[in-house]
Amino acid sequence: MENLFAVIGDPIAHSMSPIMHNDLFSFYKIDAHYHPLRVQQEYLEDAIKGLKAIGISGFNVTAPHKTAIIPFLDQLDPLAKTIGAVNTVVNENGRLIGYNTDGSGFVRGLREKIVELLGKKVLIIGAGGAARAIYFSLASEGVSDIDIANRTIERAESLISTCPFSVRSRSLTMSEGEECANDYNIIIQTTSIGMSPQLEGIPFSAKNIKSGTIVSDIIYNPLETKFLREAKKKGAIVQNGLQMFVYQGALAFEKWTGMFPDTEMMKRNMMNQLGG
Repeated sequence: MENLFAVIGDPIAHSMSPIMHNDLFSFYKIDAHYHPLRVQQEYLEDAIKGLKAIGISGFNVTAPHKTAIIPFLDQLDPLAKTIGAVNTVVNENGRLIGYNTDGSGFVRGLREKIVELLGKKVLIIGAGGAARAIYFSLASEGVSDIDIANRTIERAESLISTCPFSVRSRSLTMSEGEECANDYNIIIQTTSIGMSPQLEGIPFSAKNIKSGTIVSDIIYNPLETKFLREAKKKGAIVQNGLQMFVYQGALAFEKWTGMFPDTEMMKRNMMNQLGG
């Protein structure tokens, strides 16, 4: 009998996860199919009960449900509990277990650009769910200097105050982040600025980014945001969000199947889909 997998969110039509995972199921000859399911916030609890009732094998969770889903799960992985957000759910003998592969997926992708993270000074732009997962995951890896620049500084302060790991952090305004951008070895852009319809938007100017800085933008569609283009002009080493997307998907696939997939193949397939 075909195993069922899904991604839930609202909106959901834009998600590339069904293409990625169905490609993997086909390649590895696994009798399974992955469906996109639009779930509105007011129906989230009913949707989770329904997915459990039909015996879904596992599913991904995207905005706006990553935090809201937690009360409806049977158990949380320790890192997901620490982060306070879930993006992957595994059905283990009728019990829904929540995980977060966003932050660890980002770190896996980042290591393609820089193997040694210890001793590096990091600036995260944004203080939303993705920023939280990345911040906590980097801190759990021993990165000791991570600042957060956000439009609302109180939200950055709140994120910093809830981190259980030993890390030196400052909360900055966007203008302060721009001003001291040359202080950082790694800059990570986690907001939606640069996606459609804000294709010409940037969180702040790249004018102070120094040559050799690693600048990562978690957006993968478009493959190169305006922020990355500006950073590249300053001599930065840039990375789009494709690596994070692939690795978080690969880690989810591993939790569902026990098999870590070929990530290079996944990147090629996604690049073809995105016209890269």
